[in-house]
Amino acid sequence: MNQDQVKESLLAVEDAPAEFSVIFSGKKSGKVNGLYKPETREIILHNRNFSGDPEGDNLLLYTAIHEYAHHLHACARGGTLSARAHTSEFWALFHGLLEKAEAKGIHRNVFASSRDLEKLTEAIKKKFLEENGALVKELGRQLLLASELCEKIGGRFEDYLDRVLRIPKPAAHAAIRMYQYDLDPRTGPDNMRYLAGIRNEDARSGAEQSLLGGKSPDSVKIALRNFSAGEGEDPKQRLEKEKNRLEKTITTLTRRLEEVQQELRRL
Repeated sequence: MNQDQVKESLLAVEDAPAEFSVIFSGKKSGKVNGLYKPETREIILHNRNFSGDPEGDNLLLYTAIHEYAHHLHACARGGTLSARAHTSEFWALFHGLLEKAEAKGIHRNVFASSRDLEKLTEAIKKKFLEENGALVKELGRQLLLASELCEKIGGRFEDYLDRVLRIPKPAAHAAIRMYQYDLDPRTGPDNMRYLAGIRNEDARSGAEQSLLGGKSPDSVKIALRNFSAGEGEDPKQRLEKEKNRLEKTITTLTRRLEEVQQELRRL
């Protein structure tokens, strides 16, 4: 697989709003398989890190998609990236690209290629995620009963948590909400804790279904953020924000065009 083929594959996954380059460094790196340079919009791949067989090409594409996600993320931000490039927004974008690439047969999901790993995954989900989720949910039910008993005897439930059970109050109240909201233990205790913090019932239900459907936690968080932003945002405000983003992108591209023209005049 050469540079042009990699770029064609990336564009087949999703088109880019700004031009970019795919460059094979011809080197082997012990630190990273690739990187993205937002200033020049270059995806650098250390191609000697990958074998030339199908498995190596699949890993090469995985790395290219990762760096392409940085490019698309930069485009959405007006051509720049923050110091912390691997944000929830980035991971949601990257996972979305992987899903598209797998659906189109451009990239192969290696996690689905091993029967042994599938068996282990099923055991982890059932024995640890689901069973622990069910335990935390049951803890919420028991804590709710304890709260009612504390009220009957004239004691403060918060003091009971602090002095008797020695459970952090936020964790206890989250467990109670897990029970009250009847969250699905299959999402696991950590995701249940996140879902318990969503007050809007429709948003919470949608997030839970997305997790059960295989979406990553970062993808769900970004979708919820967009849902919440769009809920109370005026259409005009939404368009104004998009206009500002597009203007930043145009400014960045215009600046780069001027730089390219200057370089061409010097040659």
